Amino acid sequence: MSTNSARKTGKIDRRVRRTRNALGDALIALIQERPFDDITVQDVLTRAKVGRSTFYVHYRDKEDLFVSDVEEFLELTAMTLSRKNENTDRVAPVQEFFAHVRDGLKLYKAFVASGKFTDFMELARGHFARGIESRLRQIPRSNSISAGDRKIMAYAVSSMLLSLMNWWIDHGCIESPAAMDEKFHRLVWKGIV
Repeated sequence: MSTNSARKTGKIDRRVRRTRNALGDALIALIQERPFDDITVQDVLTRAKVGRSTFYVHYRDKEDLFVSDVEEFLELTAMTLSRKNENTDRVAPVQEFFAHVRDGLKLYKAFVASGKFTDFMELARGHFARGIESRLRQIPRSNSISAGDRKIMAYAVSSMLLSLMNWWIDHGCIESPAAMDEKFHRLVWKGIV
């Protein structure tokens, strides 16, 4: 199966997954060491121990690798609660996401320094909006919300989540991810109900 067909069906064999992970991990490590614009495809290949032709089977360039890696992370994160069909009123995995952000503050700062943070935030807003909309369909408490309003609400709540994350980081991540999750959901449900 070619990589393009694998992407379309969502099935990627272990070898392909291993290669893609190695390349993504290499790029993320390099972003933490120097600006994105200073990183070459060869730098990524050397770090990942992957051949040039293998890279180009999977990606067009380092930008394609970056977007693909970030998209995969955000999709997994944003849809966590829906996939688990979690039996709570949580609309987003705030605790899990904030814990990941706190543990990766060096990467967050590298994204900001490299100019990739805006790209990350735009991708995150879309992924979290879809994840929140999915959760609102699952939560009985939101049954009275029309499909159109759910879509609008999900986008607004996604933006609130990312703004809250920025505020939390700017204030030294003093509150625990669990406390931020509780505060976020209290705000969400006060606004929705």
